[in-house]
Amino acid sequence: MNLKRNIALCIMLIGGIVAYAQEIQLTKTSFDHLNLSYPGLEKVNKNVVNGQYEAAAAELLKYYRQRKNIKHPEFNHGEEARFRGKDIGKANQEKADKALVHHFQPQKGYGFFDYGADINWQYWPVKDNEVRWQLHRVYWWQPMGLAYRSSGDEKYAKEWVLQFRDWNKKNPLGLSADNDKYAWRPLEVSERIQSLPGTFNLFLNSPNFTPTFLMEFLNSYHQQAAYIPPRYSDKGNHLLFEAQRMLFAGAFFPEFKDAESWRKSGIAVLNTEIKKQVYDDGVQFELSPVYHVASIDIFLKAYNAAKMSGLENEFPSSYSKTIENMVMALISFTFPDNNNPMFGDSWWVDKEARRKQFGTWAKAFPSNETIKYFATDGKEGKEPDFLSKALTTAGFYTFRNGWKENSTVMVLKASPPGEFHAQPDNGTFELWKNGRNFMPDAGCYVYSGDAEIMKQREWFRQTRVHNTLTLDNKNMVITQAKLEKWSTSPKLDILSYTNPSYANLNHQRTVCFVDQQFFIIIDKAEGKATGNLGVHFQLKEDSKPVFDYKAQKISTNYADGNNLLIQSLHTKNIAVKEEEGKVSYAYQKELSRPAFCFEKPKADDKAQYFVTVLYPYHGSDEPKISMKSFDEESLKNGKLTLSLIIDGKEKTIQSNLQR
Repeated sequence: MNLKRNIALCIMLIGGIVAYAQEIQLTKTSFDHLNLSYPGLEKVNKNVVNGQYEAAAAELLKYYRQRKNIKHPEFNHGEEARFRGKDIGKANQEKADKALVHHFQPQKGYGFFDYGADINWQYWPVKDNEVRWQLHRVYWWQPMGLAYRSSGDEKYAKEWVLQFRDWNKKNPLGLSADNDKYAWRPLEVSERIQSLPGTFNLFLNSPNFTPTFLMEFLNSYHQQAAYIPPRYSDKGNHLLFEAQRMLFAGAFFPEFKDAESWRKSGIAVLNTEIKKQVYDDGVQFELSPVYHVASIDIFLKAYNAAKMSGLENEFPSSYSKTIENMVMALISFTFPDNNNPMFGDSWWVDKEARRKQFGTWAKAFPSNETIKYFATDGKEGKEPDFLSKALTTAGFYTFRNGWKENSTVMVLKASPPGEFHAQPDNGTFELWKNGRNFMPDAGCYVYSGDAEIMKQREWFRQTRVHNTLTLDNKNMVITQAKLEKWSTSPKLDILSYTNPSYANLNHQRTVCFVDQQFFIIIDKAEGKATGNLGVHFQLKEDSKPVFDYKAQKISTNYADGNNLLIQSLHTKNIAVKEEEGKVSYAYQKELSRPAFCFEKPKADDKAQYFVTVLYPYHGSDEPKISMKSFDEESLKNGKLTLSLIIDGKEKTIQSNLQR
């Protein structure tokens, strides 16, 4: 095996030598896309006019190596000494070293794949579309640049030049409809025009970065950037990414004739889309917390790129105010570990990584003390001046008694449809108490691909694997939930909404946060539809619940005493059923977990009710809870009256559910 690898490496080396021996012949057309009247390009222009094209390319390379007025947000040339010998991190080093032998990791949910000594850019080892799409995002090129900057070893620069040329040679636009679908999808092209400037700067001072290669790079970059505006995605975060990256391309390479039009194109799209895609409550309309955060970063990166070109005034003052509002919306449904619910296609994030994002946002909005509070982990700034919060257009509702680790927080989703990332899950929620998320949402596991991949995706989208109600375990219709009541007070926070979940069946869910301590959930299923009703609950994978089927209650069993009781209080005709449960905190990663539902039949057009208590407690003995009375007739008229006995003490909950 080692012999084969050595032979392959020899072939790669010979191929590299041949490639250098066959560098393209420069002509006047090599400079067609450049504005040779741009300040600093006088010598380049003179040589082009005189037909000295190699000399012109050499002057252009000298210009870029001396250019100081354009700053990249992360990587700038001329800083090699400062970074020499610095650790680039295990993950980056692994990507860089494996890239030398053409072992690439296109999608982080999978391992590394061998693309061959003679790189096969059409190789599709797993029939997940993301693997083939993201191959063409060439995520390992910047780690190669970082490895070069740290080590000074020319093998990284030589291999990157070879791979850049190889990609261009083997993936020309129009090679085939199938290849264009992946290599030239606008999102992938935009990812390359976003990342290539940083890679450009990392390798710029290498002797392997020749004047001729510079012209190849610039002409390829121009083709890719010019490709996007006529092919912008129709909507959603893809369109935002593409527009922001067009603005950045024009700002980083103002020497292109098209640079101004690229910048203006990106600005025009972003100014339009920030009004379309961001609801008045600050939430991005795909209703996925991960893409909400991505949208914040897109809008802000675009604004910063405009500053590079002195074009920030092209954005109205409402633009930055909307971004700030988006950050504040995110804060309202953020748990104390800086995570957000995994609604839609979302996943778990590292607390420190999110804190750094807050740090970036705090720099953009220095007068916002709340953002500073999250950026400094509470060491500076001010805690938010609110607790429970309703984002009524997006349909994100947060019940909260504090902002510290020991707080109790529930975030519930009762939303309009959320585009591609929507799941049939209205009513689902996550519940945090004292440093633990007891009921994380399902996550998404995977995006798209062949039939087997889509089967995996669909499992995590099912209504029954979310914390909500089903009819015959079928998926509910993805539709608009109607808010009926939201009010907050120290004694009672209450939410009530109705969702037309199935044909001839409406689901009304009422959630009460009582004394900022525990939750009562009243589910009402009303309509002509008949079948088996189920109210489903998903628990954290390590909760080791104890089931008391007779008493219809389930308790988690954590040794630290931080536990949760879930109990059905409206017990007539209800049975407890354990179910298959899984959670995906990261792409292509899943864990088994406990899941169950309270079931009851619906045989006619009469409304059916579930009353469930979710009671966080400390210790090994859960509280003793029973329902003394529940007035169904009053509920029909929009009035809630419910009495409980909790450890021998009566607790009455009353509220008008009509706004």
